[in-house]
Amino acid sequence: MAGEESVRNKQVVLKNYVDAGLPKESDMEIKESTIHLKVPEGSKDAILVKNLYLSCDPYMRNRLKNIQGSYVAPFQIGSPLSGYGVAKVLDSTHSRYAKGDLIWGITGWEEYTLITAVDAVFKIQNTDVPLTYYTGLLGMAGMTAYAGFYEICSPKKGEYVYVSAASGAVGQLVGQFAKLLGCYVVGSAGSKEKVDLLKNKFGFDAAFNYKEEPDLDAALKRFFPEGIDIYFENVGGKMLDAVLANMRVHGRIAACGMISQYNNEQLDAVHNLIYIIPKAIRMQGFIVTHFYHLYPKYLEMVIPYIKEGKITYVEDKADGLESAPAALVGLFTGRNVGKQLVVVSHD
Repeated sequence: MAGEESVRNKQVVLKNYVDAGLPKESDMEIKESTIHLKVPEGSKDAILVKNLYLSCDPYMRNRLKNIQGSYVAPFQIGSPLSGYGVAKVLDSTHSRYAKGDLIWGITGWEEYTLITAVDAVFKIQNTDVPLTYYTGLLGMAGMTAYAGFYEICSPKKGEYVYVSAASGAVGQLVGQFAKLLGCYVVGSAGSKEKVDLLKNKFGFDAAFNYKEEPDLDAALKRFFPEGIDIYFENVGGKMLDAVLANMRVHGRIAACGMISQYNNEQLDAVHNLIYIIPKAIRMQGFIVTHFYHLYPKYLEMVIPYIKEGKITYVEDKADGLESAPAALVGLFTGRNVGKQLVVVSHD
């Protein structure tokens, strides 16, 4: 039977752990194995999928380190990487999924994946929007922006909002959510092209290139003379230090990521934590998976925005599984513009 045929399965496999410094393409390699296009007999509640799109995300940097005890386990040397993706179900022994269904969630960095942890995937119901959106806007990145901004920061109309790494998969959405609520929004990014994107495409009130600012404290005072109510934290280090000095009383900080620290052997010190006390600042880190129960609520809000053209989303697509290592590494040098994803297959 066709469903039982054995096919080649191209994979992105980890060669070396990278505990410090920038990861390189050569820390990964493309290998081929074979796979039967059927769920193995006796595998209950499993699905076999063909991967269509893979998501490159900053949190994956920590999975390239041989460090135990994080909220997510390190990748295994000699095994395919894994992460968020969009896939089509080819075979299923799970009552919730049938052949032909589309899903997004955790899958392998390969052409075909047998998924046994089906709790980590969602069935795609809305197919009248671009499928690639489920690697970002309608997937993990969108939920991260939604949870961090609405659930943690409790925003109010008219507040002053600052977003770092603002042109990335999450930041571009936080800024647009804030504008839709009636906030004043400023973002920072690492190139003129990205700054222009923030102002002209995403509707930020202002934006700046942090690489051109010798004094981040002075830059923030220039854009926020009255201080910052909400900071969506994606960067850490010197940026966080400068923000703490510019927060308003009862300010809120959602700590989503700290990409400036991921490749450091020694973490940068943060000197301005004292401001948390007199300004009664609330700073909270969060893991998006703790908020996935709100996904239906998020879709109710965001799907109409997309269809009405009130939300726009920029994607940076790398073509073919062979391009995946370079796409992932590029995240940490700011090479991508918008949400970085890899196109594995178009069908």
